[in-house]
Amino acid sequence: MRLLIDECLPRALKRLLAEHECRTVQEMGWSGTQNGALLLLAEEGFDVLVTIDQGMEYEQNLADRNIALLVLGARSNQIEDLAPIIPAALAALRGIQPGQIVRVGD
Repeated sequence: MRLLIDECLPRALKRLLAEHECRTVQEMGWSGTQNGALLLLAEEGFDVLVTIDQGMEYEQNLADRNIALLVLGARSNQIEDLAPIIPAALAALRGIQPGQIVRVGD
């Protein structure tokens, strides 16, 4: 699965999600792109956008999109706070479908 890691998450998250093909928003040159535009760009080459942005799931309608959204719920975006929810994130990725928004963690 091809994952795009949002710029609000640490790049080190790629190591924890290494069983998937991961790129960051920064690597793609899309830093600063607003959420709607980012989803349009991302759905051309990615299956899932991984974010910690709690508002994105309420701001964006993915019903007819070719990308899914995985929202990580953690105390912060620090890798130490994200690491405990990675097993749940990996499990969610096994069944996630385009157009879905899945939340794991708090």
